[in-house]
Amino acid sequence: MDAGATKTKVEALTERLARQIEEGQLPADSRLRSVRDAARKEGLGINTVIEAYTRLVAGGYAESRPGSGYYVRKTHRAWTAAPAPHVTAAVDVVSLLREQLEQYYEVRVGDGRPPADWIDSADFNRHLKPSRSDDPSGMAHGYGSPWGYQPLRETVMRLLAERAIKVHSRQVLLTQGANHALDLIVRQLLEPGDRVLVDSPGYYPLFGKLKLAKVGMLGVPRMADGPDIETLRSLLTAHRPKVFFTQSLAHNPTGSSISLAKAHRLLQLAAEFNCLVVEDDPFADLLPASAPRLAALDQLERVIYVSSFSKTLSAGLRVGYIAGPADLIADLCDLKMVTVASTSDIVERMVHRLITAGHYRRLLNRIKMRLSDIHQPAQSALARAGVQVHPADPDGYYLWIEWPAGVDELAITRLAAAKGIFLAPGAVFYPEGQGSYPAMRVNVAYASDPRFLKFIQSVIH
Repeated sequence: MDAGATKTKVEALTERLARQIEEGQLPADSRLRSVRDAARKEGLGINTVIEAYTRLVAGGYAESRPGSGYYVRKTHRAWTAAPAPHVTAAVDVVSLLREQLEQYYEVRVGDGRPPADWIDSADFNRHLKPSRSDDPSGMAHGYGSPWGYQPLRETVMRLLAERAIKVHSRQVLLTQGANHALDLIVRQLLEPGDRVLVDSPGYYPLFGKLKLAKVGMLGVPRMADGPDIETLRSLLTAHRPKVFFTQSLAHNPTGSSISLAKAHRLLQLAAEFNCLVVEDDPFADLLPASAPRLAALDQLERVIYVSSFSKTLSAGLRVGYIAGPADLIADLCDLKMVTVASTSDIVERMVHRLITAGHYRRLLNRIKMRLSDIHQPAQSALARAGVQVHPADPDGYYLWIEWPAGVDELAITRLAAAKGIFLAPGAVFYPEGQGSYPAMRVNVAYASDPRFLKFIQSVIH
């Protein structure tokens, strides 16, 4: 018997026995036939049966009892039970993220990050090599401080000071990117059954975290200059939510930025209704330091500020941070220790080196120049193709386009995928799972791609 045939027989026996166990034909704690007896009755080699039983053990279907044989596991059915509804809902929300991370597309219009060639360079790679001079004591091989690498935290404090956000060292906690920061905040501040305010449309991975925590979401419509203040007041009055999660600048997915007047009014309402505000600012280093940040206006009394280097430096270097009131940051540090022990000291040292060596500033300048060059041509090209482009901050990555009435955005997304084009349908970005009109988030780096523009024209005309 050749190897291919043996593999097929092993798989066939394993799958049949697993199915019998799942259907209850082989009940829990019952003994499987001995290896020799199974081999004789199945007409298989002994090694084939042993391999099949080994796979059943590895898959949690069976257990080996030395001197007695193989038995169906008592706990198997509990292991294979369907996920809880809130877990299924959370996973459904991040289906777009799965597409971004796992699938290959020729044109990645729906991507949340810039193209690799915007960031990758020989200079960048040179600074990623570990250096002994960074760590003469060898401490980087340990867990590191749960607060994060101290020199990088000090650098973050200087960056915050440039944005007029004044902090001391115990007000800054390093995280594994902005998503980790948001996860810690959700765990610390919220309980199942709580309700929170979110941007609508807004940051869909946050929706997944909130669903997983069994937290209800109330969508605040996002306008060209920030949240709809009247709806915000109504929701605060009716529901008294604990937290408002918002992305004030270069908003994901619409690309818009809040006005100073709206930022001021939002903070007044937050104080009036005793609501905390979590401000997610992942593109901070691309935006003007003088932009109307809620954290700068509030000085972290009611605002918890989240940012990251992952959107600007590298998606692979998962380093972000939280800034907020000292007592809350201390609690988040404890929670970080309970959940992940510590963030990567080595990665944090690399990011610190990239910043202090001047590479990060040079990289930011290149990205800003690219954005400046492509934003207006991209918007014009999309308008000529037949879609409406909403106003966007020219320093951000995203454009929000509106399809003509009657267009099925999910059907278009599937059609585009078949042609190697990755789209981000608007429905994904709404907490209720559907917007008032068909829309799509567009990564400005891919907006002028001829294949994408031709596709738009083909589905509209």
